[in-house]
Amino acid sequence: MKRLSLNVVLGGAIIGIVIAGAVLGAVWTPYDPLKINFVARLAPPGAAHWLGTDEFGRDVLSRLMAAAATSMLISLSTVAAAGLLGTAVGLVSGYARGWTDRILMAFNDALLAFPAILLALGLLTVAGANSSGIIVALGLAYTPSVARIVRGTVLSLREREFVEASRVMGNSEFYTVLRHILPNCVGPMTVLATSMFGWVLLAESALSFLGLGVPPPAPTWGNMLAGSRPFIAQAVWLGIFPGLCISLTLLGINLLGDALRDRLDPRMRGAS
Repeated sequence: MKRLSLNVVLGGAIIGIVIAGAVLGAVWTPYDPLKINFVARLAPPGAAHWLGTDEFGRDVLSRLMAAAATSMLISLSTVAAAGLLGTAVGLVSGYARGWTDRILMAFNDALLAFPAILLALGLLTVAGANSSGIIVALGLAYTPSVARIVRGTVLSLREREFVEASRVMGNSEFYTVLRHILPNCVGPMTVLATSMFGWVLLAESALSFLGLGVPPPAPTWGNMLAGSRPFIAQAVWLGIFPGLCISLTLLGINLLGDALRDRLDPRMRGAS
C-alpha cells in the first residue's frame, strides 16, 4: 500500500504540473512563443528568460508551455480516437464471434504486426504532417492494441451468468452489450489508456523530432529537441529542457499507470 500511495502522489504531482503548464500555455505564456528576437539570441537562463532563449531569441519556457498544450491535446485526442474505434471493433468481434470475429481479427492482426511508429509514418505520408494527420495516423496505429484487449475481455464475459440472465429476460443483444459487457471493460481500458497516453506522447515527440510532426514554427517538445542539435555545444539548455519535459511526463504517466494496475487488476492486489 505504501508503494501504491507513493506512485499516486509522485505520478499525480508530475502530471498535475504538466497539465497545469499545458492549460496555462494554451491561454498565456511569459513571452510570445513565436516572436523572434535576435538581440536575445541564445541567451542563457537568467532573470529575463528563466530557461534561456533559442537560436531565434524565442523564450524557451514560453515555447515549452505552448508545446505542452499541443502535445497534451494531440495525445488525448489520439487516445480517445484509438479507444473509441478499438472498443467498437473489440466489442463486435468478441461478442459476435464466428466469421465476423475471424475477419475483424485477421485485419486487426495484420495491422498489429507493424510497429505503431512505422505504421504512423506510412499513414502520415498520406494524411500530411499536421496535428490532424498525427491524430489520425497514431489513432489508427494504436487501435489494434485496444481491439485485442477489449475482445479478450468480452470473450471472458460473454458466457457469464449475468449476461445469460440478460438474454433470458428478453433484452436485446445491443442492450446486453452496452449495459452489462461494456461497463466491465472499463477497468482494463483505463489501465491501457494510461499506458497508451505515454506511448502516444513518445511517438508524437519522435515524429516531431524526425520532422513529421506539427510543422514549425509551432513548438512541440520533439521539434524543439531536433532544433537544438546544431547548437547543443554552445546552448546545452536547448536540449536539456525539452528532454526533461518528455522524460518527467513519461515517468508520471508510468507511475500512475502502475498505481491504476495495482488498484484495478485483482491479481496485483495481493502484492500491493
